[in-house]
Amino acid sequence: MSLYRLDRYFTPGSVAIVGATDRTRSMGQALLANMQRAGFDGRLYPVNPKHDVLAGLKSYPSLAALPETPDLVVLATPAATIPGLVAEAAERGFPAAVVISALERSTAAKTGAKMNAIARAHGMRIVGPNCFGVIAPHGKVDASFASRGARPGPLAFISQSGAIAATLLEWAERRQIGFSGVVTLGDQLDVDLGDCVDYFAADYRTRAILLYVEAVTDVRKFMASVRAAARSKPVVVLKSGRHAAAATAARSHTGALAGADDVYAAAFRRAGLVRARDLDELIAAAETLSRFNLFHGDRLGIVTNGGGLGVLAVDSLMDLSGKLATLSADTVSLLDKTMPATWSRANPIDIIGDADAARYASAMEAALDDPHIDAVLVMNCPTALLPSREAAEAVVEVVTKRRKRGDRVKPVLSVWLGDQEEATGIFAKAGLPSYPTEAEATRGFMHMVEYRRGQDALMETPETADIVSPDDLAELRAAISAEVKAKRRWLDPILVDRILRAYGIPTVPIAAATTPEEAGAAAEAFLAIGKGVAVKILSPDITHKSDVGGVRLGLTSKAQVEEVTRDMLTRIPKLSPNARIDGVMIQPTILRPGAIELIAGLADDPTFGSVMLFGRGGKAVELIKDRALALPPLDMRIARDMIARTRIAKQMAGYRDVPPVDGAKVAEVLVRLSQLAADLPEIAEIDINPLLADQSGVLALDARIAVGAPRAKGLVAGGHPRFAIRPYPKEWERLVETEQGFHFKVRPVRPEDEDMFRTFLERVHPNDIRQRFFSPIKEFSHAFVAKLCQIDYARSMVLVALAADSEEMLGAVRLHSDPDNDLAEYAAFVRSDLQGKGLGLTLMKLIIDYGRTQGTKRIYGQILNENVKMLALARELGFKVATDPDDSSLQKAVLTL
Repeated sequence: MSLYRLDRYFTPGSVAIVGATDRTRSMGQALLANMQRAGFDGRLYPVNPKHDVLAGLKSYPSLAALPETPDLVVLATPAATIPGLVAEAAERGFPAAVVISALERSTAAKTGAKMNAIARAHGMRIVGPNCFGVIAPHGKVDASFASRGARPGPLAFISQSGAIAATLLEWAERRQIGFSGVVTLGDQLDVDLGDCVDYFAADYRTRAILLYVEAVTDVRKFMASVRAAARSKPVVVLKSGRHAAAATAARSHTGALAGADDVYAAAFRRAGLVRARDLDELIAAAETLSRFNLFHGDRLGIVTNGGGLGVLAVDSLMDLSGKLATLSADTVSLLDKTMPATWSRANPIDIIGDADAARYASAMEAALDDPHIDAVLVMNCPTALLPSREAAEAVVEVVTKRRKRGDRVKPVLSVWLGDQEEATGIFAKAGLPSYPTEAEATRGFMHMVEYRRGQDALMETPETADIVSPDDLAELRAAISAEVKAKRRWLDPILVDRILRAYGIPTVPIAAATTPEEAGAAAEAFLAIGKGVAVKILSPDITHKSDVGGVRLGLTSKAQVEEVTRDMLTRIPKLSPNARIDGVMIQPTILRPGAIELIAGLADDPTFGSVMLFGRGGKAVELIKDRALALPPLDMRIARDMIARTRIAKQMAGYRDVPPVDGAKVAEVLVRLSQLAADLPEIAEIDINPLLADQSGVLALDARIAVGAPRAKGLVAGGHPRFAIRPYPKEWERLVETEQGFHFKVRPVRPEDEDMFRTFLERVHPNDIRQRFFSPIKEFSHAFVAKLCQIDYARSMVLVALAADSEEMLGAVRLHSDPDNDLAEYAAFVRSDLQGKGLGLTLMKLIIDYGRTQGTKRIYGQILNENVKMLALARELGFKVATDPDDSSLQKAVLTL
């Protein structure tokens, strides 16, 4: 339901509190007192049959006795009463409820399901049960039992823990930091992380979103919401349970390496979230994000009266892969005139322990003027020569003067050691962040840098790679479907080899044998072209062949192969009596002495589904644990990033007389595996170990693939049953003919289409551009075009029209839905020289069909009054067209699907 009626939690006109009381230190008393303390200026109704008046307000005996149906009801009564109260509130038409009370543990699941069904049937939203409450400072709402309220501000905090929320509120009040909203989700019967993220992403008062996460339930919804939010504002997440034991034992190297927290980290990275490792870091993020808008640059300048503290700050910055600014020559010359001869003459700017307020001011002026510095960290160690207060005031005065002049002021962060309270208040009043230590200050700075770097990376245009032919894909789908129907989990190595080769992944030739004689005959063919062969046991039940002596390398004769095969087929069934033994496989010996052993694969995570893995391979892969994860689908940019995040990447780059590995080929393998998994959803696991890599390319030396019936829970049309992120919707590729007989191709847009899209835009008449974007656009920047091409298929679709015989772009149509998929906005335009050929009409019909397949209820578009062609087209397609109530220069066209 996402955004449906969530506004009632943050801007209610009336609130009822069931269980309100005057009993000291009771839940009901705290809830009522907090609503009054917040200054709620709507109608507040205590509900308690034992009281006529509570806190100066008339008290009502029941919900039925209320004079109206309030926007929000807060339930804080014994667990046994909650189901009945929820049903009563829903049936009466309450839009929203906060259930503070916990349900009875023994029946919580069953009772909760019934409550949710009743609430949904009547359109009532539920936060909780078992939650801390909801706070909306801008709406003067505090429906929580917090000991402190929250002041209005730019941060939204969504928490799966009431205790963490209470802690953050206490800290924020001391630091004078405000919130646009605080939501604790409790048991998440209805309203969940994704719902709240969608709400605050669209909220103009919210500058940044903080999350405390224990577990994600609806993964696809969560990923769609946080990906959308992170494109417009920073989202910082603290995830607990980083060292929880795995729920089930992994069956392959890839599965064993893909730990639960690593998968969450991969999901957060893919969505563009900034991760905090602990509560201190989340608090540092809150301090930074509440004071600053986004800024460009990553070079930090440091001003300090203590050299040792400056060195510690540099250490902290380097630990976080930060960048220390280099002072310009002009800055050094300027400071030489105002600093003592013993000053550092470098960054950190050490103004020496006897610094006075004037010296602080001079150093700050110089640092803020230096073009090589993007932000300034100013620090103070307490001395008897200068009160901390005066030092803080000197810094604030410099910043304030610049603001009054209208200058752009670089971010200024502060650390005042010793008695911090007075200085913290001075900085807070000036809107400058302050931190207890240099480590927290550098973390706060790097949160902003990491967010911007992440956004820059997401906007990069990836390379493309052709993958598999349609005929090969159809054959593979049929073969894998047969394996799944036969309930075979691990595919035969011959089929594995066939799959990898179809996707362009080089493999070692392979032959299967069930007897020593068959093995010897197969070996003869390989020995004729090479120096030796390998024999490996063939069993769907033995994951690691070497553990049972099931791998023999370097065999150089037919007789050796027959002897080894006879030994394996006799010995291994005794070692593994429950394993099915299908024979052996024979492969030629591969001699690539300088090659690096890597691992590449796919794991099936119980929460996020398919997860790609890359790292150092070989027998000790689980001990070394040098790996990186990413959620598919991958492109070349994401694949290169995976590689760069491993230790083995440095070895791959070459050293001394060892040439570098062909990194592009390694990245291409990851992209091809990702596409393989996207095309064949029955595939649950892939394990290529080792994947040999050197300057001449890559070779899959050993590979396993596991299959199974895919999960289809919660899918909409076009979704992938194992992917948390919807892959490229290939099913919408087609050849089209207009009513006028014009032929062209249609396909969904791809991230790598940026150059094609820019060329198209440059061939559209300026007036058509103005009518499409409602303003003239003279230059099509990378950021502008990338946003048109890089979409989340879960919520958006762009269909591009291409020439029938080339990739020349002719037009496009876009549909972007709201989080509830209730309403979607369309926009279409065709190259100016091709108008009148029916392209626009055909594209509109296709996007309407697409909306119907996704379950979208209505689509709409805004059209300039002067755009008579588009208005006529909308009417022809059945849209209802009327003047836009928010802008008389526009017409709004709406179609119910």
